[in-house]
Amino acid sequence: MAEYIRPEEIEAESFRIIAEEIRQMGRALPDRYGAVIQRVIHTTADFSYLDSLYFSDGSMEAADRALRLGSSAVTDTNMARAGINERALGRLGGRVLCYMADEEVARLARQRQVTRAVVSMEKTAQTEESLIYVIGNAPTALLRLVELAEEGKIHPGFVIGAPVGFVNVTEAKERLIASGIPCIVPRGRKGGSNVAAAIFNALLYEAAGRG
Repeated sequence: MAEYIRPEEIEAESFRIIAEEIRQMGRALPDRYGAVIQRVIHTTADFSYLDSLYFSDGSMEAADRALRLGSSAVTDTNMARAGINERALGRLGGRVLCYMADEEVARLARQRQVTRAVVSMEKTAQTEESLIYVIGNAPTALLRLVELAEEGKIHPGFVIGAPVGFVNVTEAKERLIASGIPCIVPRGRKGGSNVAAAIFNALLYEAAGRG
């Protein structure tokens, strides 16, 4: 019978390889952001994230504070939701929310002729719960989130802005950066639900005492 490597051993070896390849590039992972960058590269096998990940001033501290306060995570896709370590988040008192499949959200989106992502962000204004926003797909979700924050209707503890694609993606990310909301953003067209979840998990494991 074949001898299989345990998942944690595969991850540890992957991280070792990533660190070594970065060293061979004459580079080094930054101390404060290294865990996030390394986990995104591990998820994507894309070393361009070494340069494209933007961290707002105080972003790591804001994320850590929000997680330790038991904030829940709101995602714009069920794929991002599935990628988040919900058990680890639950130990800090948070949960993972996604309203994209909500029947009322779908009905209102059809009625108003807007995306479900827009309406799902508006739905978060109905709760007083502390929230972290994990956006990995829809630039419309990110744009509406920023608008709602500027209108004082929501108060994000922290935002991961990682939509992917070609239409309004870079514009939405730069709008988030300009807003002053604490955030981590992969600048440019790249991103995705897997990237958003990887960033969140890296932050989560640090807050929970792992990594």
